[in-house]
Amino acid sequence: MIARHSIEHTLDFRYSAPVHASVMTLYLSPLQDRRQVQLEFSIESDPGGPVFAFRCPFGNDGHFLDRPGPHERLVVRARCTVEVAPNRSPPDRLGSSGWADLGGSMRDPELRIMLQASRFARPSPALERFMQAHGLKAGNDPLATALELRDTLYRTFEYAPGSTAADSPIERILESGRGVCQDYAHVMASILRIWGIPCRYVSGYLGPDAPGSASGESHAWVECWFPGLGWVGLDPTNNSGGDERHVRVAVGRDYADVPPTRGVYRGGAQSALTPAVTITREDLSTKP
Repeated sequence: MIARHSIEHTLDFRYSAPVHASVMTLYLSPLQDRRQVQLEFSIESDPGGPVFAFRCPFGNDGHFLDRPGPHERLVVRARCTVEVAPNRSPPDRLGSSGWADLGGSMRDPELRIMLQASRFARPSPALERFMQAHGLKAGNDPLATALELRDTLYRTFEYAPGSTAADSPIERILESGRGVCQDYAHVMASILRIWGIPCRYVSGYLGPDAPGSASGESHAWVECWFPGLGWVGLDPTNNSGGDERHVRVAVGRDYADVPPTRGVYRGGAQSALTPAVTITREDLSTKP
């Protein structure tokens, strides 16, 4: 059944003294494809002003704003309504030629870039020790290997909000065993790329399970590419696929490519960001 989500994402920046300019890029607009349709989207800010749209190299729709006047607070609020169709469940395996078929597809630049190490998804001595300690090796089928890795990360790590920061390296969760969704996604992407499976980071939202209910959660997971299937969503934090709860906003090599917000301001003040997300899943059974 199609799920319709209404989402409000607020970013509240407060400064310890007036700043004289804020410049910011935003990735808050959901992707559109065959499974996901954006019905409406808007961005507003206080102080107000124009918001400019752009398309990034990874195909994401981003926005840019510049607020030149003095201000002690900047509030950005994005609202959208998006419909997500159920995802066709992938098979458990690709088959005996899976690795050979995968290797034969690597001439595509879009796939090759998702095999390369990036800022947050990269090999390291800590990652090597982690893989050895948990016996993580590529199996005889790439899809089965990815599914097994997702299950292992879900069982091994403890989901602990506040245990890491947005710019924490993978060593933090590898050594402590505690982290949040983006840490799970970075570790999974790092390992799959070592094994030769193209893997990209997905930034978005996780909607409620039931129609007529609400939640508030930004989320991150991965998509892996397999011959004959294309990009397949895998969520190691929840040990699930990319189902109709998963609202995709942007894809990239890792968090550094697609943060919800990135910007600078002019002035000597300290800044503090308070984000807030509300996701309401509409009950389409009551619609005429």
